[in-house]
Amino acid sequence: MIAAVALNCDMGESFGPYTLGQDEALLDWVSSANVACGFHAGDPRTMGETVALAQEKGVAVGAHPSFPDLVGFGRRDMVMTPDEVSTDLLYQLGALDAFCRTAGTTLRHIKPHGALYNRIAVDAGLACAVAQTVALYRRDLIIVGLPNSAIERAAAASIPYAREIFADRAYNDDGTLVSRRIAGAMITDPAQVARRAARMILRGKVATITGGEIDLRPDTICIHGDTPGVVELARTVRGALEANGIAVLPLGDVLELRAKEGRTGKTPLMPPLGVGGLRD
Repeated sequence: MIAAVALNCDMGESFGPYTLGQDEALLDWVSSANVACGFHAGDPRTMGETVALAQEKGVAVGAHPSFPDLVGFGRRDMVMTPDEVSTDLLYQLGALDAFCRTAGTTLRHIKPHGALYNRIAVDAGLACAVAQTVALYRRDLIIVGLPNSAIERAAAASIPYAREIFADRAYNDDGTLVSRRIAGAMITDPAQVARRAARMILRGKVATITGGEIDLRPDTICIHGDTPGVVELARTVRGALEANGIAVLPLGDVLELRAKEGRTGKTPLMPPLGVGGLRD
């Protein structure tokens, strides 16, 4: 059985004269890019430039839509109806898809951003609205989200789904991410993040902030584009994955491998290894 994972990064989050992140350098290390669609960050020029760069470097492109919240960078929860979420999502998908088409590449996946991502992990109504909207727009688009979440259940019947983990974020015991407002929520040491990423893939599990352990069975790992020192972080994580025999592939290729292997939620990616079995 082949150990493989997609390494994704949120990017295209600059706006007008303001630059955020190091997208061009990051694209040398990731296999999938989540491009902001203008509602929390990004603008038409940034979207076009980011898609073109990803296409040039052979990185799969996905949409990174959000609640309409430029002021709060998409991290503030908003009260929206399923229909409002659906129409805003269609607007953002269509915009990024246009840039993909003109750059000669294909939109491969969708990963909601920030508060929208967190809401559809627990809100069944909004999760269904997102899954149904994606299915209506293009049934082969992969939805990226938290394992064992409302959006995974909503997507199960009709849409490909990729389980995402965050090697640089702490987890609660229920599998949700620890709030950024809480000390210890962010893990910034590249070596620690890299070791954590390799363990997550080889074991299919992650340690929680309370010292417990939960089963996640991930398909993709996220590197946050706005993290200080993110290029070094991405380079270190990719190096650790490959040193441990884990192939870093575009998201669609990872899911295709999973399908060929007939992996279920109860089948580990590889035999569990002890800590000493991981090569730093």
